[in-house]
Amino acid sequence: MDTATPDEATAPGDPVASDDPAAPRSAVEIAELVNAGRLRPVNVVEATLARIGTADATLRAFRETWPEQARHAARELERALAAGPLPLAGVPLGVKATEGVDSLQTRRLVAAGCIPVGATAVPRGTPWQTWGHTDRGPTANPWRTDRTPGGSSAGSAAAVAAGLVPLATGNDGAGSVRIPAAWCGVVGIKLTNGRLPAIDAAGLNAPGPLARTVADAAAYLDALLGTRLAGHLGPAGGGPLRAVWSATLGHAEVDPDVAGPARAAADRLADAGLLRLVAHDLTLADPAPAWRALRAPGDRAAAADLRAGNDARLARLFDLADLLLTPTTPGAAHGHAGPGDRMSVALTWAFNLSGHPAASVPAGFAPDGTPVGLQIVARHRHEHLLVRTAAALQSLHPWPLHPHRPAR
Repeated sequence: MDTATPDEATAPGDPVASDDPAAPRSAVEIAELVNAGRLRPVNVVEATLARIGTADATLRAFRETWPEQARHAARELERALAAGPLPLAGVPLGVKATEGVDSLQTRRLVAAGCIPVGATAVPRGTPWQTWGHTDRGPTANPWRTDRTPGGSSAGSAAAVAAGLVPLATGNDGAGSVRIPAAWCGVVGIKLTNGRLPAIDAAGLNAPGPLARTVADAAAYLDALLGTRLAGHLGPAGGGPLRAVWSATLGHAEVDPDVAGPARAAADRLADAGLLRLVAHDLTLADPAPAWRALRAPGDRAAAADLRAGNDARLARLFDLADLLLTPTTPGAAHGHAGPGDRMSVALTWAFNLSGHPAASVPAGFAPDGTPVGLQIVARHRHEHLLVRTAAALQSLHPWPLHPHRPAR
């Protein structure tokens, strides 16, 4: 098995004490050092481009890089910082290829100080959307290069997981942020549908970050929405949140090797008194017919009925609980030949139809050494509960911040 493994002495995401611009670090840390004048954005950009140049021949997370544009943006940022600090000053950003630098999401991140360094890979030419295409071959999963990173925000998740950039943009129409976040062992958050304009006519697609830490994801969302989600990273008062666990949503076939780590993550939160698990027999109708009918010609009346039924079931659940917890995917990351008959979106696309905000956070590992995600779903516009819960899980059980060779 071929596995991409960074040198342990300089593993991406490891805490570092020096101000060395070549040391990979979090987005929050980069911004703090740049705003304090301890790091220059031009040096951060050069170090990022060097990491991409070294690692991306194998990973293929980027379709293209923009070195001259990034260097120019870094010089401009240095001048702009004379007027005051920016929340994401000097943070290198991977931009999903289907978005580009002119998307609303990217423009708001640039206004907060991010520096786009390249276009991350997305799928092309297959009916399944769980891989990334480049002219050098498919995007590899940093944990196992013989596996896909998920998609369609494939390159964004792979680039963040490998420490090439601390943040990358994603958008999620059926699970396209959450699935690659799960399989690459990073944080991915889909906003409540409608908080920002959708990029698809059906209104199913919502933007969101790929990040290695919850703090970085919160800083990204604050720049995007003008919120203060970073205030929900610490211990929260008010007692435990009520949460419902569902391994299948009542309709999906889920591998025990994936459901097990996700449930264990939920239990860690409950055992620490941060969640109170509430019994609820949730059974959603399989959203596949409704999702497909909204994206292509189909029986829209039947789709509307299915969607309304699931919306009613979810409304009853959120009358009882604050959160819904599930595995993010029904199976572990598959190979580059495709998923076969497996629907990787089986547990995610219901919430594109219902519009609820949802996150995937690292929960553990499947027996093959690939990461498994815990999906957290909250009421509409309650992204702060996603951040609060994800941060608590990261604090209780810090996940590896870089790929390592799985045990054999």
